[in-house]
This record gives sequence, structure tokens and C-alpha cells, in this order.
Amino acid sequence: MLVGTILPELLKLGLDKSEAKKIFAHIRQLPTDLPSDQCWRHISKKVLDKNHPIKVHRYLHHYVYKDWDTDKSPVPVWTPEGNDIRNSNIYGLMQEKNISSYDDLYNWSITNKPAFWRKMIDLLNIQFKKPYSKILDLTDSVTSPDWLSSAQLNIVDSCFHAAADVQAITFQSEGGQISSISYRNLELLVNRIANSLIKKNIEKGDYVGIDMPMTLESVAIYLACIKVGAVAVTIADSFAVEEIKVRLQIADVSLVLTQDYLLRAGKRLPLYARVTEAFSGSVIVICTDDTDIDLRNQDLVWETFLSENDQFESVICSPTDYCTILFSSGTTGTPKAIPWTHTTAIKAASDAYLHHDIKKGECLCWPTNLGWMMGPWLVFASLINQSSMALYYGTPTTNEFSQFVSQAEVNMLGLVPSLVSHWRATNCIQQHDWSKIKVLSSTGECSNPEDMFYLMAMADYKPIIEYCGGTEIGGGYITGSIVQPAVPACFSTPALGSELVILDTDHKPVDNGEVFLLPPAIGLSTELLNQDHHQVYYSHIPLYQNRICRRHGDQMERLPGNYFRAHGRFDDSMNLSGIKVSSNQIESVINQLNFVKESAAVAAAPKDGGPSKLIIYAVTHDGCQLKPTEIQSSMQKSIRRNLNPLFKINDLRLIEFLPRTASNKIMRRQLRQNYV
Repeated sequence: MLVGTILPELLKLGLDKSEAKKIFAHIRQLPTDLPSDQCWRHISKKVLDKNHPIKVHRYLHHYVYKDWDTDKSPVPVWTPEGNDIRNSNIYGLMQEKNISSYDDLYNWSITNKPAFWRKMIDLLNIQFKKPYSKILDLTDSVTSPDWLSSAQLNIVDSCFHAAADVQAITFQSEGGQISSISYRNLELLVNRIANSLIKKNIEKGDYVGIDMPMTLESVAIYLACIKVGAVAVTIADSFAVEEIKVRLQIADVSLVLTQDYLLRAGKRLPLYARVTEAFSGSVIVICTDDTDIDLRNQDLVWETFLSENDQFESVICSPTDYCTILFSSGTTGTPKAIPWTHTTAIKAASDAYLHHDIKKGECLCWPTNLGWMMGPWLVFASLINQSSMALYYGTPTTNEFSQFVSQAEVNMLGLVPSLVSHWRATNCIQQHDWSKIKVLSSTGECSNPEDMFYLMAMADYKPIIEYCGGTEIGGGYITGSIVQPAVPACFSTPALGSELVILDTDHKPVDNGEVFLLPPAIGLSTELLNQDHHQVYYSHIPLYQNRICRRHGDQMERLPGNYFRAHGRFDDSMNLSGIKVSSNQIESVINQLNFVKESAAVAAAPKDGGPSKLIIYAVTHDGCQLKPTEIQSSMQKSIRRNLNPLFKINDLRLIEFLPRTASNKIMRRQLRQNYV
């Protein structure tokens, strides 16, 4: 119950007297027996706005929910109303299947997986050149399921069944004007590129590298590669030369498409030069300005490469044919080359349809690139659902990006949590109208609850769908929905059609432990290009209730009310700025410095939640005279130059020796646990 102590507290929090009285008067009129969730919904929608100090929002939220029983569930910040539920895609599916609750829907999706995925294929209008004879065949094993048996398709065909004049992509360069392209014109561009690839002797099954930012051209190139039956090998545009080189070599790439420079915060960063240093084969380069480029004999500029022929019939593929190779670092230092097949896109589009509630004609924005799984995810999530994607060519930390979100009329905005931390620190999103947003989503790192509360306040208290999965899943295994209350930095449900268990080190069920997935599910990888898939995901894992468990490596905690909170990685890989990287990769760069004897890289999660921080433990050679600040600076420069400029060392600890196991392995987990 709200009482008169509110007014003086509002004054203490910095509100002027007239505004504080206005808020107090409005709240005092609310019924005293109004449930907390209804009371907060009214206050968040009718009383507060984003111009009020965030501490005022926080205070009122705490006050409204002061008697909430946290033993039953964490405190929500958004609760769906009747219309939210009735207008959702999930509710439509429940009505069709005569299912009365979300829990029952989830249970149906995992106990009747063939029926569930058959329904999703129908809802998404997946196009087949030859229909499947069986939705799922487990003859070989649940670890090697045969989805869509005997079918023939090309998943790109399912990306172009929207009306021709519907907007497919909205895009803007830093400092440029907002533009858009229709589905019809995008398809014609894809066809021109497809014909160009054929002229370069690219055939079905060939590997084609793409090292570009997320642009109209890179999306079209990506789709064209798949349309000709080739395999798109996508590489993050931030990678250094050696990282590019190893990925192109693993995939045995025939051709690479890139652009001359990256534009970041007004700076032109060379990209073509990096690619050509890493790759001796033919490169197609898009020139972003009129600056002359020193082109190698075997390379072509975009205009010379691009065919005028805008008609192309997609190449027939099987569901198991590769369409994309993405890379995810494990604990060995060697990146895993993870194939996506023509069925993986179904998982991405299904998650968007169900959990992000994407509808025909809506606009999705997720700052990303094709080298991170969320890039291909965005392509399929938007196009298969007959919606559009909004692409901003530049850093998403500026006022201009915030304005772009407004002007593009974005309906679903995705992000990595560290981005929210920056927005909060700079307050760059407050001045722009984000009222068109109906849902937010966060992935790539552990979210900070305070940051997520701030984001919801800036977006008129729209729900945040936490989304956790992996490249080898094609989407999420745990997430949220708009038919369930949203708790900042928490998940409210396993993804529909997906199953998980949380086990301790003895593989016993616990509320806080390591996540294991229970196959089968569309999207789950069955092969790796350069490693033994079974060894990586299934070896030495006991059965759980007579079912095969699949290793994933996340640490997850089950909270009251069947909510979940992520606590990072169980193994030695880490998520930094939304990019997976192994400890070994970072250590190998640092250990090249002449004053470093050995090192250990760990990711430490802040006690109050949020993205993991990179911590370096190092042993220096005897006689090293450098100051700790100088050592850290040298390490940072080496990481920036040889690995990725996005990886920032947050702390350096100089120690006499690294703790090791009896088999001489560094005990990184101990270092992580002991870090204060």
C-alpha cells in the first residue's frame, strides 16, 4: 500500500516540489487494494516518463513491490495485460492447438517435437522444392537426427515470399541519410550477385568468405552464396589478420568478398588490406568512397564483378547441406568451425516468431555482424517472418544510432548488455522517441539488472526478452516471452521445442550448475568442420533419466517461479563484448611479449551482475623492470593488434606462479573464483 512517506522521498531524489506533488497526487488516487503488478503498470505507463531521474523510477518500483514474496518469484518490471497476451503469436498457437496455458504449450512442444516443428514450418511458410517424407527420423540416434527426410529446398526461397513492395532492409551509414530497399529489389540484387558468383566458377558446396560489416550488400552477398548452393564463411570485421587467415584456411575458401574500409566513429579502418594479407586467392572489394585502392591482379572491384542479369533460380539443396560456416572459440584456442544447414534458419525464425513475437511488416534491429551468429539469425528472423531489418553502418553507441532506431520505426531492438551500460553512462538514448519499440532483447553476455531496468524505463517499459543460446544451436535454448512477466536479467522459459537440465559436477540435478541440452531439436549442430562433434558435445557425459545429454557449458541458476539467471561459462572460454574467445587465444598473444613468462586469462562476473570482465594473471621473467601499468598497456596493445580491439583488460594481477593441476593444466577456475 502506498502511503504519505512517498512525497518527502521524491523530494530527496531530486524532483522539484511541483513535479513531486503531481506524481504523489496521481499515485494517491490509486485503489489501496490494487495488486502490485497492476499498480506498477499504471505508474510506469501513466505517471513516470524517461525524463524523470532513474532513481525515482527505481524508488517507486521498490516501494510498490516492497511486500512481494520473492520466495515465489523474482520481482517483475513488466507484466503482460490481456491484450498483450491475446495479440501474441504464442497465444495464436495456443488457440489453434486448444492449449490453455503457456506451461502446457511448452510441454507439448517438447513431448511432441515432430508435431511442434511441423507446425512451425507451416506457420513460417517454409518453401520446398520437394516435400519432406518425414519430419523427424531418429534411426541413427538423437545425436544425429534426420530432419525433413527426403526434402529438397533452398532456404533463401523462404526469405522472399513477402509482397514485392514491402520494405526488406532500412539502412544508414554514419553521417548519411536513411534509405531502404524493397523485397523485390533485394531479391533482384541477390540474383545479380548469384549470377556473378557463377561467373567466378563458384559451384554448389564451394566455400565463399564474407568479411564485411552488416550492410545491405553483405546481406545480399550472404543470401546469394546460399542461393547458388555455396557455403558462406562469415568472419567478424573486427578480426586481426591472423584470425582471418586461420578461419579462411579451416574452411578452404575459394573466394572472399569484402570492402575497402570500415567507418567507425569517423575513422576509416582498413579491411581489404587485412583480407589480402590473410588470403592469397581472389577477392571482390566494395569501394565505399572515391579513394583509389591498390588492387591486386587477381582481385576485382564490386562494379566489375556484379552481373546485370537479375534472374536466377535457386540451386536445389537437401536439408542437411551446409549454408553457413560460423566460428566459435572453445577452450583449445582453435576456433570451432560450426556449420549451419538449410534447417538451422528454421530455428532462428521460429524463435523470432514465438519468443520475440515478430509479425509481418515489423522492423527488427540488432547491432551485429555476419561473423557472429546473430547476424545470420537477424537475416532469417526478419525475412522468413516477412518483416524488415534495420542496419546501421557504424558504432551503436552514439546519438545518431539512437535517432536511427527512432526514424526506422524499429519494433524489436536487440543488443548486447555492454551496449546498455554505455547508453546509461552517456544518456545518449533519452532524447529520442523509441515508442515504436514493442519488445527488446538481450544476448551475448550476462545482463546487469540495473542496466536492464534503465533500458526498460527509456523504452516506455517494454519487456526485455533475455536470449541465451549459441552458434551451434542456431538460436536460443533459454529465453523469455511476452506472455510471461519480465524480470531484468532473468529468463522465464526454455525456448519452445528445446529442453535443458542443470547438473552439478557429479551430473546430479541442481538449481545452480552447468547446463546440458537434451536433443533432438532443429538447429542443434550435428557436425563440425574441423573437430570431432561427438567428442566436443557428448563424450563422457552420463545419461540423465535414460536420455543423452549434450554439453553446452553455460552456468545457470534456477530461481523461484521457474525463472533462470545466467552466470557465464563453466569452461575456459569467455564472452567478451558479445564475442566468444578462448583463454588460450588471449594467453598465446600475451605470452609472446618478451617480459612474460606465463599467463592466464579469465573472465570474472561482477557481483551485481553484468558482462564478464577480462582479468589477466601473469608471471614475469626475473629482472623485469616494467611498472604494472606499463605491462598492462603492452598486453592491451598486443591483444588489440593481434586478436581483437574489442577485448579490454579490466585488471592485471602479477603473481609468482600459476596454480596447476597434477596434469600441469592451469587452474583457471580457481583463479576466477578467487578473484576479488
